[in-house]
Amino acid sequence: MIYLILSIFASTIIFVIFKLFNRFKINTLQAIVANYITACICGLLSHNPTVEITKITPYKWVYGAIALGFLFIAVFNLMALTAQRSGLSVASVASKMSVVIPVVFGLYAYNESISFQKVFGIILALIAVYLAAIKTRTSINFKQGLLLPFLLFLGSGIIDTSIKYLETTYVAKNDIPIFSATIFGCAAIIGIVVLAYKAFRNTFKFELKNGIGGIILGIINYYSIFYLLKALQFKGLESSTLFTVNNVAIVMSSTLVGLFLFKESISKKNWLGISLAIISIVLVTLA
Repeated sequence: MIYLILSIFASTIIFVIFKLFNRFKINTLQAIVANYITACICGLLSHNPTVEITKITPYKWVYGAIALGFLFIAVFNLMALTAQRSGLSVASVASKMSVVIPVVFGLYAYNESISFQKVFGIILALIAVYLAAIKTRTSINFKQGLLLPFLLFLGSGIIDTSIKYLETTYVAKNDIPIFSATIFGCAAIIGIVVLAYKAFRNTFKFELKNGIGGIILGIINYYSIFYLLKALQFKGLESSTLFTVNNVAIVMSSTLVGLFLFKESISKKNWLGISLAIISIVLVTLA
């Protein structure tokens, strides 16, 4: 359980860092690329014994990790596009409600327990995510521009499901750092290619603060995935329970951080969502 708590904490810190990016006018794309490079280095340094990059290919999970690298940066861009065109609330709801995909996968593929209390808790969790994420004077209309939110929902769900499948099937306990490093490394390569293209088109201007912000983000980002993978390896916690608690707790804690740290306005619906989030976490955990 401690690994799950640490993963939730790290993911909430990522929310804070992104808010600070906006405050300090940090270029998000440059910081994201620096973040993936840093996270990759963290994984390589954390692995014991040290692994040479050329010797990664024999691992059975390597192709899945490469695919996840593509998904990581693609889903990030989808999130940005969805936030720009449909609003931040739509992006938040679409990405976090995707928890239903790994939950259903866990129930079906691994024959995890199903009870009325657990199902009710999961449904309550989805309602909680929606209510906690929507902002005052924001009308969420998925009919306008349905494609982007749907792709974000699908992509986020596939990432969580793939991480669970690869971790269960191929990733050894001691290989978590190198597995994470490979994912981040592939995402970094794609980002570098994009930046190189921008430099070629003379639309790229690097600033030191973007790199520093990316390095800080990368360290936290690495450990958010590392602790999530460690939590998934704990046999006493089913993945359907873990992903529900993880996603709902992140939305709840991020909302509270926005209130107390950034003085964001919290509506009655948000408070109701936070209350339902706590109830859903208790129900799903005890189930």
